[in-house]
Amino acid sequence: MAHHSEADDAYVTELALKAGRGDHTALTEFIRRTHDDVWRLLAHLGGRDIADDLTQETYLRVMSALPRFAARSSARTWLLSLARRVWVDNVRHDMARPRKSAVEYEDAAATTPSQGSDPGAWSEWIDARALIDALDPARREALILTQVLGYTYEEAAKIAGVRVGTIRSRVARARKDLVDKTPPR
Repeated sequence: MAHHSEADDAYVTELALKAGRGDHTALTEFIRRTHDDVWRLLAHLGGRDIADDLTQETYLRVMSALPRFAARSSARTWLLSLARRVWVDNVRHDMARPRKSAVEYEDAAATTPSQGSDPGAWSEWIDARALIDALDPARREALILTQVLGYTYEEAAKIAGVRVGTIRSRVARARKDLVDKTPPR
């Protein structure tokens, strides 16, 4: 899902460097190759309903930041940490917003059971989504990056701007929180 080959990551990084030097073709290709990853991360962090707006906002910031991109990390990692920053800023801005009801979760996130699946799978998925959303934000983010989107702990640490050990402990705590909150069947 999130795993891209090293060659693909290198190519995307090369595109970012060219785009930063004003190459419009490279910019278009960079956006085309990274858009789904950005949207998926933001849909999981913030919900489908705002993922489009946050993705747009991310690329607006990317355009002004690209000339300063120095390839200290892969362009994809750099981009996802920018997307995460957009989400964090949005959360700060929207602190007063009421929480969503379970009904709204039916179309809330990026990975849902297929349309033809049984209703039991749906309600379990909605329950799981609600449990994940109720987690402490830092733990939720670590869990989403590693378990849902499939990034390595190292990649997740770079995206979140923390040490690998911090990601490991957040994931462990998030899993424990989920186990503690899941009602026995």
